[in-house]
Amino acid sequence: MFLTALRSRFSDLCILRLMAFKYRKRTFLNSITTGYTSHILAEVESTRNGEYKWGHNMLTIGDCRRRIQLEFFLGTKRARNQSFAKIKLLLATLQDFQNALITEAELVERFEKSKKKGSKK
Repeated sequence: MFLTALRSRFSDLCILRLMAFKYRKRTFLNSITTGYTSHILAEVESTRNGEYKWGHNMLTIGDCRRRIQLEFFLGTKRARNQSFAKIKLLLATLQDFQNALITEAELVERFEKSKKKGSKK
């Protein structure tokens, strides 16, 4: 039983070794001092100069309890166009989300300042 598990693990390691990533980055989204494990993992497997189009192209976003994975398939012309449209829309939405957060944070700051000024009188 131990040998079967070892062979399986060895097989998994061999598969990972064959996967050459053109881009692979994991970034924690919170400061290490928080202890939170929110992260983003971006992986683009090498196409080996276009020869291998079935690669692993995945964006994983996770926090303490949840994880989502978005796949960006490059195997067909249509899939590539869909993947490019998906990442473009995702980035635009994240930018809009950031702008909305900044606006609302400024409103909260302004309200808190006016509340403090009113209580000092």
